[in-house]
Amino acid sequence: MVYTTRQIGAKNTLDYRVFIEQDGKPVSPFHDIPLYADEENQILNMVVEIPRWTNAKLEITKEEALNPIIQDTKKGKLRFVRNCFPHHGYIHNYGAFPQTWEDPNEAHPETKAVGDNDPVDVLEIGETIAYTGQVKQVKVLGVMALLDEGETDWKVIAIDINDPLAPKLNDIEDVEKYFPGLLRATNEWFRIYKIPDGKPENQFAFSGEAKNRKYAMDIIKETHESWKKLISGNVPDTKGIDLVNTTLSNTASFSATAAAAVPAAAPLADAPIDKSIDKWFFISGSA
Repeated sequence: MVYTTRQIGAKNTLDYRVFIEQDGKPVSPFHDIPLYADEENQILNMVVEIPRWTNAKLEITKEEALNPIIQDTKKGKLRFVRNCFPHHGYIHNYGAFPQTWEDPNEAHPETKAVGDNDPVDVLEIGETIAYTGQVKQVKVLGVMALLDEGETDWKVIAIDINDPLAPKLNDIEDVEKYFPGLLRATNEWFRIYKIPDGKPENQFAFSGEAKNRKYAMDIIKETHESWKKLISGNVPDTKGIDLVNTTLSNTASFSATAAAAVPAAAPLADAPIDKSIDKWFFISGSA
């Protein structure tokens, strides 16, 4: 399948929207894009929200029809992550697996915390900087479990199948071999990145250990099953998630007209970012 993007508005503004298109027709990156690009070979689709080394907190919005990618807000203001030395912005291509859902009504037996009501997050570690709305095909290598405000927030580590090193990476121990220091840096980044905004250090389950590929695939399968319950209407509280889709004709939320309601592409040049976003923060005791 050929996926493209349809941008409306300027990045770094409240009006910014990036819709995902399949063969030129808007689809939901949450519901319409299949989880598996090649299930037999365990190759998954990943929807990129945030390119590596950028600061804008972009995400698939759950509340709008066809779930475009927008910039997150807090108290009406756009959200950016701070630069925590020695890192700059997000240190991975950051995105989500379609057709997954971390159920906020269910606690995981090992983390003892409920899901965060989002698709599963993906950290893609390949050498190429991705773009917002890109649909990458990735292989899964492992997973970390962030505990964020009492919720389980899984972070799957994956690599683009087209990356030159992809054939050599098959499990979590290969990451340390070919990307020495990356797992430690990932753990540190997630622990400290909210501190400049006055929040406490984030905590991890499993003492911050990254679980292996099999564990990660089990989590992905569980959250895929949770999404199936969600999209079929078998969840009593959908937590405001818009389930409209354009391809799943056997669901009650299927719409043959939703794609036509999406405005035409109207991209604008990026709006300027406040210079304070460029500041580096030195976090004491982050080693």
